[in-house]
Amino acid sequence: MKILGQASELAGRKVCLAIGVFDGVHLGHQQVLRQTITDAHQHSALAVAITFDRHPNAVVAPERTPPLIYSLSQKLRAIAAPGIDATLVVHFDHAFSQIPAQDFVRGLARDFGLIHSICVGASFTFGHKRGGNVALLTSLGKELGFVVHGLAAVSLDGKTVSSTRIRNAIREGNLDAASQMLGRAYSIAGRVTHGDGLGRQLGVPTANIDVAGLILPPNGVYAAHAQAQGETFPAAVNIGIRPTLANTQPPIRVEAHLLDFEGDLYDQELELTLVEKLRDEQKFASLEALKAKIQRDLAETRERLH
Repeated sequence: MKILGQASELAGRKVCLAIGVFDGVHLGHQQVLRQTITDAHQHSALAVAITFDRHPNAVVAPERTPPLIYSLSQKLRAIAAPGIDATLVVHFDHAFSQIPAQDFVRGLARDFGLIHSICVGASFTFGHKRGGNVALLTSLGKELGFVVHGLAAVSLDGKTVSSTRIRNAIREGNLDAASQMLGRAYSIAGRVTHGDGLGRQLGVPTANIDVAGLILPPNGVYAAHAQAQGETFPAAVNIGIRPTLANTQPPIRVEAHLLDFEGDLYDQELELTLVEKLRDEQKFASLEALKAKIQRDLAETRERLH
């Protein structure tokens, strides 16, 4: 899948568009993407997704910005999975937030040149102060010559699948429910950063993942599959504040020890698919007690994953 910086990169090619924030790229989002791909195949066009580099609320309502299900790179991989040809990643800043809905659509028509269809969720809103919706898109489509699909939400267990519902499931530790709504196993992805080296001191080096802005499951130790450098490794993952250490304002950390791995992961992306929670986070009387428990966690991780 090609990542676009601007729509004009495809000028002269017929396109079918899917537009959305697409956080989590859940079952409802996948329906929008599949309709776009179907349209593209039927009309000899390119299937193109349009999404944003951050949640719009981060700019227009920072106090109401939800934690994200996926990092941007995770989201782009999930968008590519069903067969999207290209994704335009819009830099969402204050200037962009001020563009009226009609001007946004007319700009797409001008820059792409030949839009066959636009596919969105039925409740999709866009433009300055959310002034645009499916009705406005349909009206503009008649004028500018494109078809509009406003797809109804997908339901699971009698309830609408939404990013909000998935966040709640993750927050509550109901990762099976989150995975069902995502249509794939729930995972956490982020860049590996330098930590304080405690894991190495304990004989269990860990990769510390930058999870700023992401929703996280409850604190604890998890057995996981770690994807790194094109391979998959069993991993023990700790999510929490490391209560055994004296720290008055401990940050939430996500640390993974990859079994059977040797090498350097710094500044690379690591994706962790959480398989099972082994235990809650605990405070130990000493680092030696913590070290002994970690060794038991590693043995249990290997047993659960094999």
